[in-house]
Amino acid sequence: MKYKIWLKQPASHWVEGFPVGNGRLGAMVFGGVKKERLLLNHEWLWRGKGRDRTVESKAKYLPKIRELFFAGKVLEAGNLANEKLGGLGGVLRRQGIKNRVDPYQPAGYLIIDFNDWGEVTEYRRELDLRDGVVQVFCADSKGRSIRRNVIAHATLPVIVVHLKANKGAKFSATVSLTRQEDPECTLDFWRKDHMFGFSGEFVEGVQFSVEARATVVGGQIVPKSERAKDGIYLQRVSEALIILTIATSNESTYPKDTTRIQLEEVNFDWETLLDSHVSTHRSYFDRVSLDLGPGHDELPTDERLASLKAGEQDEALLALYFQYGRYLMIASSRPGGLPANLQGIWNADLNPPWECDFHHDINLQMNYWLAEPCNLPECAEPLFDHIERFVPHGRVAARLLYGCRGVYFPIQTDPWGRATPEARGWDVWTGAAAWLAQHLWWHYEYSGDKNFLRRRAYPFMKEVAAFYETYLVRDPKGRLVTVPSQSPENFFVGGTKPVSLCVGATMDFELIHDVLTHAIKSSEILGVDEDLRVKWTQILREIPPFQIGRFGQLQEWLEDYEEGEVGHRHLSHLFAVFPGEQITPDDTPELARAARVSLERRLEAGGCRRGWSAAWVVCLWARLREAERAYEHLKLLVSESSACNLLDVLDASSKLFQIDGNFGGTAAITEMLLQSHAGIIRILPALPSAWKEGHFQGLRARGGYELSVVWKNGKPKNIKVQSHLGGICRLAFVGANNCRVYCGNRPVQINIEKDNRISFETTAGQVYVIKA
Repeated sequence: MKYKIWLKQPASHWVEGFPVGNGRLGAMVFGGVKKERLLLNHEWLWRGKGRDRTVESKAKYLPKIRELFFAGKVLEAGNLANEKLGGLGGVLRRQGIKNRVDPYQPAGYLIIDFNDWGEVTEYRRELDLRDGVVQVFCADSKGRSIRRNVIAHATLPVIVVHLKANKGAKFSATVSLTRQEDPECTLDFWRKDHMFGFSGEFVEGVQFSVEARATVVGGQIVPKSERAKDGIYLQRVSEALIILTIATSNESTYPKDTTRIQLEEVNFDWETLLDSHVSTHRSYFDRVSLDLGPGHDELPTDERLASLKAGEQDEALLALYFQYGRYLMIASSRPGGLPANLQGIWNADLNPPWECDFHHDINLQMNYWLAEPCNLPECAEPLFDHIERFVPHGRVAARLLYGCRGVYFPIQTDPWGRATPEARGWDVWTGAAAWLAQHLWWHYEYSGDKNFLRRRAYPFMKEVAAFYETYLVRDPKGRLVTVPSQSPENFFVGGTKPVSLCVGATMDFELIHDVLTHAIKSSEILGVDEDLRVKWTQILREIPPFQIGRFGQLQEWLEDYEEGEVGHRHLSHLFAVFPGEQITPDDTPELARAARVSLERRLEAGGCRRGWSAAWVVCLWARLREAERAYEHLKLLVSESSACNLLDVLDASSKLFQIDGNFGGTAAITEMLLQSHAGIIRILPALPSAWKEGHFQGLRARGGYELSVVWKNGKPKNIKVQSHLGGICRLAFVGANNCRVYCGNRPVQINIEKDNRISFETTAGQVYVIKA
């Protein structure tokens, strides 16, 4: 029960289904009683491949735009910048303005219609996170029961459905494939013996194929039946196995041939498929375990959520939520594929919210905050591939739009590697590439992989640095500033709307500090580009310092503008607290206090209470070491932003699903338990009083460390540190001054650096036990 989400009723909407996925294929299992539905997705089924999207030459307008900004004509300058540098499309197609970002598409549905099922006498559906299996159990008034299992096989490109009746019972069912009507997509259905499927083609030429095959025990398959016009009929069978796959012309020249070949290579034996799937899935999932205290595993998940919202404690539910984020990452992001989009890999809509795109101003980055510390580094590979896919066109865009070297990445995009601004009024922002560069640096920090640093991380940092070398200009006060600039998606009184453009939003300088600091460190590690280090160091000296405003807050903009929406959902100017590390309670206490004021103002104005925004709040409170505030907002995130299946929803009534809230929530719990920025590993840095006892195993820290911790009465009692790279390990935790460190049976000499901080030398491959 520990790793299971379970419910007593089927899904009424696809967002309430249980997700399975293997990175390439995804399915959402509804668990219907008389009619089972599986929503089907393929990560590469996007509209618009090959459609021309060119970047126009606009850099000639930049001097005039900057002249107006420096003259204090903020509104006029912002309007001109939006007109000349902004995109041509709207943010949402449903607003009536066609978005130039292409939408992610559903492949269709697998339908299993149990023709002769009686009245339901018993029902349960569950998702086993550890095994990666959805199971639906249903019994009827005729004394029959069926157990349905669904997996997205961890190593094979297939979705597998297994149906089995209780001993001696038989069932009949119609099995078919379908897709919602779409005037821009033609479908061609076919069936032959135990095989059936359809091919699809969009008007712009993108093609795809969905194919399924079935085997049965104790009955027969009737391929041509009035009951199954576009599928097959399972007649009085005791067991059935249905395996399907999907291919698209975006990653396969002949999709229909691909699906046929993929199914021909599968061994149609359920136990063999299940064993191999579970073994591989657990090799990811079992790397980390977490116990935060007791809960109510015996209750269905929706009842647990209701109790949590009513103020009841259920620490096991929070631990389940943590592991759900890891499960969703395993299911939606695997090496060789695309990164998880706004909904991971699951989508039922032809025109999904925000096109299910890749948003570069928080959402895509938040998706991957958990990957390194939660021991799923392979799952970040698609993000790195995504970054590199955009570099060639990003160079063109930087030159034509801004007259700069290096790369420019848009604020929102699809998978086609086109760095064109897409959302008019929102997309005059140059920080996307710098923010994404952070993840490449993190991978090096956690792994110590110098080859990765040399081949992938540092070259991209240099591209971003080159952009800022040529984009930064001096304002009338002689400071190096970004202009035009924005604090993503926010506005101030007197500025343009929906987003106010300006001279020097705070986040720009935080991003510049982040990427240039990491580029400098990288060049030192690799022993290259000393001349660039000098240049980058000088830039860091000349960009403006942080500003503290009239309320004692960390200013969001270089000027202390009046905020247009105090409770705005974005927290961009607090990037330096998290996910950055420029502001810390120890090293910059005055700025940390100002950041706290900014956060309090957002929350007091009613902002940041849902989804990804709430998850970011928890991360920030954890970094500020406000354990009780972090816990308060974690419970708010889980109880108020979760559907009955724990998927993150921005609005429960509209079922608006965004996966970043789940991923961000897992990252936030991690930050409460373990932090490793600023050169020191902090153990239980934001542990709330509700988590008096517990343990975690397998979390990763920067420097190549893996930690397991047992704590009692809010203090660590036993700590295990596995060193993968060797070097000096620096730890901070309550009781560190009186601890003892062992490697095997051998005591290890420690240095007490200050209260509750120690350091000791480690050897690669060794495990160190700290007893406090």
